[in-house]
Amino acid sequence: MTTQEWMPPMKAVVISAYGAPEVLTVTDLPDPVPAPGEVLIRVKAFGLNHAEAYMRAGAWGEVAAVPGIECAGLVEADPSGRLAPGTRVVAILGGMGRTRNGSYAELVTVPAANVSVVAPSLPLDWAELAAVPEVYATAWYGLFGNLSLRPGERVLVRGATSSLGQAAVNLAVDHGARVLATTRNPAHAPLLKDIGAEDVLIDDGRLAAQVGRAATPVDALFDLVGNSVLRDSLATVRPRGRVCQLGFLGGFDPVPDFDPVADLPTGVQLSFFGSAFVLGTPEFPFADVPLDAIYAKVASGAFRARPVRVFRFDQIVEAHRIMEAGSALGKMTVTVD
Repeated sequence: MTTQEWMPPMKAVVISAYGAPEVLTVTDLPDPVPAPGEVLIRVKAFGLNHAEAYMRAGAWGEVAAVPGIECAGLVEADPSGRLAPGTRVVAILGGMGRTRNGSYAELVTVPAANVSVVAPSLPLDWAELAAVPEVYATAWYGLFGNLSLRPGERVLVRGATSSLGQAAVNLAVDHGARVLATTRNPAHAPLLKDIGAEDVLIDDGRLAAQVGRAATPVDALFDLVGNSVLRDSLATVRPRGRVCQLGFLGGFDPVPDFDPVADLPTGVQLSFFGSAFVLGTPEFPFADVPLDAIYAKVASGAFRARPVRVFRFDQIVEAHRIMEAGSALGKMTVTVD
């Protein structure tokens, strides 16, 4: 009997039924096999994302049994021969957790275009590596792709205490923009100022009135709250300003009776960036995201991106409970032993 035949099946977290965090169950599954154009990764850690809670709850319809849209780990196999076994990598999306089994597992297959090599010398552990790729890639494309943010401009990050919001604040400040951040809880304002926000607004759903009293107009708005505040976000930016919607922290309900003639101010540009559907495609290459530079800033402390809490694989239910409660105030990750 060969060594391979003695290997136990991999451990994975599966969605046993759509519902609350308790539906997540650790079980044994057959090892995945990479097809041409894919890479097999031995997962060492993965990040937790609100998208995975939506998928687990069934809010996005039928999804893959194993959740997880990002990971850090070692290449187990690459049919193309491009990446040698043992290469340290991070990977995001590419259908993970949505149309194919995701990263809440010891092994995962990912489209090669969604895999990025991590420098061996980078002084970050697996949990720290896993905290970066999804939120920073999404924030980078939202700020510099959709919003075309320029140094000196004033950008409002709506929903800034989320891990994606904090990534956007870090990137915008580093780019030389002036950042106005929002939170619903006044107690979180010091955190946002500490990472570089010029000012913090308490979001009561009527930011346009608050910003209207300020001397400096908002050039661009990075909106993570979503449909529930869309009209207000559009009214908050200056004439010919830009709004990019990237999240749904305020819920998935559509905007009732939205009328572009009445609700979209003349000249204001509205766009949406859905990272789960496009990152890694030829139109939105993962390789364009300057991950090496971002990781270097994380390692130096210039970006506050290390995980606020790290869980074990068998603590996944607790991790999802805390994520849904919104009490983490930053990125959480899970290590896979």
